[in-house]
Amino acid sequence: MASPDAADEAGAANGGAAARHDAAAPPTAALSISDLALADGVRARQRRALAKAITLIESTLPEHRLRAQALLDHLMPHTGGALRVGISGVPGVGKSSFIEALGMHLIAQGLRLAVLAVDPSSPLTGGAILGDKTRMEKLAQNAAAFIRPSPARGALGGVGHQSREALLLCEAAGYDVVIVETVGVGQSETAVAGMCDVFVLLQLPNAGDELQGIKKGILELADLVVYNKADLDASAAAVACGQLRAALHMLRPASPHWTVPVLQASAHSGAGVAEVWDVILRHRDVLRAAGAWQQRRQQQAQAWMWSLIEDGLQQRFRQHDAVRDALPEMLRQVSDGAASPATAARLLLDAFRSE
Repeated sequence: MASPDAADEAGAANGGAAARHDAAAPPTAALSISDLALADGVRARQRRALAKAITLIESTLPEHRLRAQALLDHLMPHTGGALRVGISGVPGVGKSSFIEALGMHLIAQGLRLAVLAVDPSSPLTGGAILGDKTRMEKLAQNAAAFIRPSPARGALGGVGHQSREALLLCEAAGYDVVIVETVGVGQSETAVAGMCDVFVLLQLPNAGDELQGIKKGILELADLVVYNKADLDASAAAVACGQLRAALHMLRPASPHWTVPVLQASAHSGAGVAEVWDVILRHRDVLRAAGAWQQRRQQQAQAWMWSLIEDGLQQRFRQHDAVRDALPEMLRQVSDGAASPATAARLLLDAFRSE
C-alpha cells in the first residue's frame, strides 16, 4: 500500500511552512547546546528524545515555553510529511481498541505510527489517568509505534493545549501517520478537526436514531463515520448505518469535494479496519486532486496562530496591573447585581488599554 506522503511533498503538504524558511521568515531564538542535541535526537528518531521534547512543550513554565518555541522553530522545516488522522467518539465507543487495530494494520504495511492520546483531567486535582498505553498493549510494545498520553488540563475541544506542537514533533521524528485520539466528551469535541487531515468519528450501534445522529457540531466536521463494535449486533449496525447515510444528506459536508462514507468495523475481530484505512487514503487523494489538501493545512495553520494570539491576549489581560487591581471590585459588583457584565467588561478593557 502506498505511503501516506512522499518525502518531496512534505513542504507542500504542510501548507508551505516546511519549504519556505527563507529570509522572509521571522527570526527564531537560538537553541542551547542541550536543546540542539535534543532536536538532533528527535530527527534521529530516538523515542526518548521525542518524549523529552513533548514534555518540554507541555510545560507551563515561562522559561520552558521559550525553549519549546525555539525547539519547534528549529524543527519546522522537517514537519508536514505525515498523514494526520483525528479520531473521536463518545466514551465507550472503543477508540483505543480501534486505534490499536488500525495501528497494527498500518505497521503491517511498513508504516511508522505515532498516537497522541488526550485523557480527561480531574477538575478537582488536575490529574489524569493516562492509561492509553495499557489499553493499547500490543501497539505500545511495537518498535514502529510511539504512544504519548497527555492530560487535557481543562482545554476545550477534546485535545490538549499543546497537541498541535506534539503532532509537529512526531512529524519531525519521521512518523508516517500521526493519530490524535480525543478525550471523548461529546458534541463539543471539534478542535481535533482543525489540526488533522482527516477526521474519523466512531459511533455505536443502538446509540440513537437518525435524529440523534444529525445533531450539529462534531458530525458536521467528520470526513468518515465508522460504527465500531458492529459485530456485537450486526443487524443493529446495518440499520444504524443506513439511517445515518440518509441523515447525512441533510447536513453540509466538511468538504465540497467529499461525500462522507459510513462504514462498519470491529476492533475486536479486525473486520472493516483495512477498509477504513483505504477510505482514509482515498480521502487524501481526492482532496489533493482538488487542490484542497494544501489549502486545508494553510487554513489550519492560520487558525492555530489566531488561537494562540487570543490565548496570549487573555493572559496579558489577566496579568495587567490595572486589571488586577480593578478585577476584584468588578467581580463583586457583577455578583451583587450592582453592575452588568457588559459594563464591567468595558471598564476592565478600558483599564487594560489605558497604559
